[in-house]
Amino acid sequence: MKKFFTIIGGMGTMATESYVHQLNLRTPAHADQDYLNYILVNHATVPDRTAYILDHSQPNPLPSLLDDIRQQSQLGPAFFTLPCNTAHYFYDDLQAATDVPLLHMPRETVKEIRQKFPNAKRIGITGTQGTITDKVYENEVEAAGLTPVLPTDKIEAETMTLIYDHIKENNEVDAALYHRILRQMVDEQHADLVILGCTELSLAQEREPELAIPIVDGQSVLVDRTLEMALKLREE
Repeated sequence: MKKFFTIIGGMGTMATESYVHQLNLRTPAHADQDYLNYILVNHATVPDRTAYILDHSQPNPLPSLLDDIRQQSQLGPAFFTLPCNTAHYFYDDLQAATDVPLLHMPRETVKEIRQKFPNAKRIGITGTQGTITDKVYENEVEAAGLTPVLPTDKIEAETMTLIYDHIKENNEVDAALYHRILRQMVDEQHADLVILGCTELSLAQEREPELAIPIVDGQSVLVDRTLEMALKLREE
């Protein structure tokens, strides 16, 4: 296969499925041959990213991710995508292990905010405790000259319940809980818009969309960037 890219997924599997589903839906295709060439690595047994970030005595996901990057690099993909926000904690190590470009989902998400929401200054960040702790979005928001707005302990606890207890464990979205989290970020934390900084939250938005609150979905941005790069690759 030529002119292809590789998706390093499986973190979690249903969230990766959502990413691939949206990518296929947005691909301008009228025949089988119009879809994109890609390899999906659904590495479901990668250790939990948040658990390691919060406690380094827990299993480290990095060796597994490095194996994926090194193995896939031998096949010659044009670029990598990593549809897991928390895994971007390891971005620098992963990019250093290959000459193949690796898209940076949080960075691309903040670029999207600057372009599409130029008047937004207070940027709400939602995600796992790992994503909040490692500041992967917070640092990008600050680098763009914007103000990061973090969840309270209560909001973060509710977010972890939604991500782990409902979506990861039971493959269900508690719509009322999801919408309450977003409303609290705007009403109580005074965010101008809210970043969905976890692909399970992207899945929640896909299944139970919140339409009344300004949202920038990191996974959705990654889908768009993936599509742009893949279509450009096809034309070369």
